[in-house]
Amino acid sequence: MDTSAYPVSCDLDSWSHHSWNNGVQIDSLPELTHLVVRTRNSQYELIVVAARAGHVLVRGGQFFPEFERVRVAGSCLGGSFLKLHGIYVGFQLELHRDSDFIVTTKVRSIARVDAESTPVA
Repeated sequence: MDTSAYPVSCDLDSWSHHSWNNGVQIDSLPELTHLVVRTRNSQYELIVVAARAGHVLVRGGQFFPEFERVRVAGSCLGGSFLKLHGIYVGFQLELHRDSDFIVTTKVRSIARVDAESTPVA
């Protein structure tokens, strides 16, 4: 009997049964939706440009001083599982730029920027 301990981020059953209710799926948002994502270390502005593909314009953090087109790969816990095109509180955001992957610190909040600046999560 295997008695090894594994972090929850490595357990497919835990990952697949996660509620996924504290975040947003880029591929389900209208194009031109403007989000502000705050992580432990930075703040990012995202504008959805091609929702189904997960493409956004992003500005913020140390890697994006100006708006730049990237793909939201998804959210992770630092392991090999990825919630495709999702941004979730408590998870790291993974962005794909050309052949580079940028992984943020854990997301603390997500807000939709509109007339009322509605918090998403």
